Amino acid sequence: MNIIINASESQKAILQEKIIQQSTNIQWYNHTIDEADAYIDLLFDGRKSVFQTIINKPVIVDAVIVTCENLPNNFCRINAWNSFLEKEKLEICTLNKDLQSSFEAILNAIGYKCLFVSDIAGMVSARAVAMIINEAYFGIEDEISTKEQIDIAMKLGTNYPFGPFEWAEKIGKKNIAALLVELYKTDERYKPSELLLKEANL
Repeated sequence: MNIIINASESQKAILQEKIIQQSTNIQWYNHTIDEADAYIDLLFDGRKSVFQTIINKPVIVDAVIVTCENLPNNFCRINAWNSFLEKEKLEICTLNKDLQSSFEAILNAIGYKCLFVSDIAGMVSARAVAMIINEAYFGIEDEISTKEQIDIAMKLGTNYPFGPFEWAEKIGKKNIAALLVELYKTDERYKPSELLLKEANL
């Protein structure tokens, strides 16, 4: 299987650590689109993929907030935010049931197991992490503690891999804030912290 991947240098390093199937050939996108069996865009900006012109092959994009309803029919979306791409399993959404097994085979080929989830903004994990980070920001607004102390308390008390503010830095505050803003449109539980919005410049 030939796969062309659009990725940052740090994302490339993570993928190169994965156990790639022997029959899989990875080519890194370099501003030209060659013929391939599948395409993965980990730098999708939520508006247009570099592989937007591909209509007859499976395309996988890192689109945590944008849902499949707003993507071409041959596209599926995954959560490849920083700290999620490193994991063994990736959350994946598709509305195209005919291509579901193809999308899974592509991700399996580059070392991932798939967890199919509902096509909603934030999927599952990103929603949960965004809520944790948001509550931590509310804690700072209420002056209950410092960012450093909250990070330590969360890691020791819950065994999370990162504290909420460490997670916000890794994922990107803009990503977290943008997801919360989107979710808040239909659910008041996701009302974003003003401090978080300010630090994310939103």
